[in-house]
Amino acid sequence: MTNFLGEYEVAMDAKGRFLLPSGFRKQLAEGMGEKFVVNRGFENCITIYTMDVWNAISDKVNRLNDFKPNVREFKRLFLNGANIVEVDSADRLLLPKQLLEYAGIKKDAVLSAQGNKLELWDKDTYYNYLNTRAGGFSKLAEDVAVDFGNPFENL
Repeated sequence: MTNFLGEYEVAMDAKGRFLLPSGFRKQLAEGMGEKFVVNRGFENCITIYTMDVWNAISDKVNRLNDFKPNVREFKRLFLNGANIVEVDSADRLLLPKQLLEYAGIKKDAVLSAQGNKLELWDKDTYYNYLNTRAGGFSKLAEDVAVDFGNPFENL
């Protein structure tokens, strides 16, 4: 499973394609860089999964109890809009129009690593999001990091 690192500004062409940065292509395991699943992400971005990560997530989602209304709603919101996309011969990904509209991406975007997945954001939305939340990062880290202890303890 790939653990992506990095952040790249990318440009969308008129057809809704962008060049997958070489920095991310180099991080893909052999044979994993041809197909991805793209989907609506949280906070109005597009999430891009490798096929192995998507298959693991969708397997867990499909095991959720459909008799619960909140599960059905989650599944609709999470799974609707998911599409398989393939890297073309020029190392570009063509994104569905409805996902670009959802994320508000017209031309300039940022592709950001999020561990085992990537997020594609409208450039202005991305930097505004980071700038408005930067002041609370320390508190957020304190609240979230308690789940895994001190990651720097044994270094």
